[in-house]
Amino acid sequence: MQPSVFFSNASSYVGPHGEPPLSRTGFIILAIIMALFTGPAIILNATVIIVSLMHKQLRQPLNYALVNMAVADLGTAMTGGVLSVVNNAQGYFSLGRTGCVMEGFAVSLFGITSLCTVALIAVERMFVVCKPLGQITFQKKHAVGGIALSWLWSLSWNLPPLFGWGRYELEGVGTSCAPDWHNQDPKNVSYILAYFAVCFAVPFALILASYAKLMWTLHQVSKMACLEGGAVAKGEMKVASMVVLMVLMFLISWLPYASLAMLVVYNPDVTIHPLVGTVPVYLAKSSTAFNPIIYIYLNKQFRKYAVPFLLCGKELLEDDEASEATTVEISTNKASPA
Repeated sequence: MQPSVFFSNASSYVGPHGEPPLSRTGFIILAIIMALFTGPAIILNATVIIVSLMHKQLRQPLNYALVNMAVADLGTAMTGGVLSVVNNAQGYFSLGRTGCVMEGFAVSLFGITSLCTVALIAVERMFVVCKPLGQITFQKKHAVGGIALSWLWSLSWNLPPLFGWGRYELEGVGTSCAPDWHNQDPKNVSYILAYFAVCFAVPFALILASYAKLMWTLHQVSKMACLEGGAVAKGEMKVASMVVLMVLMFLISWLPYASLAMLVVYNPDVTIHPLVGTVPVYLAKSSTAFNPIIYIYLNKQFRKYAVPFLLCGKELLEDDEASEATTVEISTNKASPA
């Protein structure tokens, strides 16, 4: 079988016929594009972490998952993002086989943790608003348990390639590393299929199920509160738009990457240009910049402290400390029968 990628003695990436996958200009353009995602991702996620440490008001159980996502996204940006910029600027992967394994493991660990945390946020919001287990208060122990589970889940599925089940290899134009989607060894294929199922399909199913339940509950509340001047219905529409935005960005960021991987696994003879294979990789990494904007800076409670921090102390015009989840919970409780 014709190999699609391999390490040469110089640790550079070449195509199946020995030609470079991109021109020098092409690599420079990719480095600039990746820098445009990586710079904001580092700034925004670092800001979330810093302001959370500075202000007690933000250290609430419902915000723990948001901070955990910022930590994971910052890790992805600092490893995969920065290294992609440097390697693209050089035009090849310069860290050798060991560096490839280390980068692939680190980026995958942070990336899957972030993805699982997105699912955790969806489940948290559903439990807070819908109360499927009754009047059980969401406490610190629940938040910490969910965060620990996201890291353990990611770690347990990214360690196997270090011990022979699956492997980390160059991807796309050869300036970054990830789980090897191309190798057709039965052990590697079984790992990729399991990895796809538990690290993409399961989180995505949790997100859809949680937000579907959330939207149904809000719709029921909206009908019950029809005499409140439409305030609850307006809140429902606002949350609905947020949910649609979250799901769309999740799909845009991760679906192309997962789909391309499954295409290669099921049809190993398919010909994919390295540049085409790189686009889904960058989309997935771009989530590190989009996540803090969607999940945190659209959250009024975080925005109240994060934006002035970014603007060196300039105050916001609005003064509303309530987060979207809290607002929805209050509206739900108000509309519930006594």
